[in-house]
Amino acid sequence: MGDSEVRPTVSQAPRALPSRDTVVAWSILLLLALLAWLITIQRAGAMRSETGTMGMAFPLFVVLWITMMAAMMLPSVAPVATAWARGIGKQSSGVWRASRIAQFLAGYLLAWGAFGCVVYAGLALIERTLQANPEAGRWIGAAAFAAAGLQQLGPLKDVCLRHCRSPLMQLLHYAQFRGCARDLRVGVHHGSYCVGCCWGLMILLVPLGVMNIAAMAALAALIFLEKLWRRGPMLARLTGATFLVLAVLAPFQPWLLPGIAPPGPMEVMAYR
Repeated sequence: MGDSEVRPTVSQAPRALPSRDTVVAWSILLLLALLAWLITIQRAGAMRSETGTMGMAFPLFVVLWITMMAAMMLPSVAPVATAWARGIGKQSSGVWRASRIAQFLAGYLLAWGAFGCVVYAGLALIERTLQANPEAGRWIGAAAFAAAGLQQLGPLKDVCLRHCRSPLMQLLHYAQFRGCARDLRVGVHHGSYCVGCCWGLMILLVPLGVMNIAAMAALAALIFLEKLWRRGPMLARLTGATFLVLAVLAPFQPWLLPGIAPPGPMEVMAYR
């Protein structure tokens, strides 16, 4: 056809369909996240609106925290989990492959469970502080927003976010892991980077309310975009600057601190 012949370009080439392992892994993760959301919403509706630990014992709080993290984090961890599933799919099959993926997820949530232990201790301290001095709540809320803003703009966020956004580089590193608990260790390793990336966002649940479903959904969407959107790093910096502004406003705007309600007179008398 000479010079008028139309040659195919890269953009015209058909895209490769996702593999079966990819589809299955994504489906499982999204179903687990949906189940975790349903449990979290049910528990939030059954609990009283309280500050701090909300009257929960330590083991119950950690279990609920892990459930909340599964709801919020599993969609954003799906790319790494599916890439890992494809990698181990060449070495495993059937039940053994499912077991290895389960170990990866268990290790990932174990890292967030360890962070939940720290959160519980912090909430217990905040609870006691507010019972002694209810006016301290506004400054605690401001400090939470400031810490989240600084973390979003800090170097640790940048390092951990790059790790979470580059699953291929992670797999090359994880391929060096050996031993029977290899997949569990991979999950803990990746989960630790996710904690380093998102701990500042999670402490916003202190001023906003630990069981505030709307706040949890907004933070989950933000985390998803930070990790998967091409402009995720810019979004992280923008939200960091926004949180610093809110830190200045928080002491004078009680509506920004729905999760730090000062205890009523009867609650203070009961504590004493």
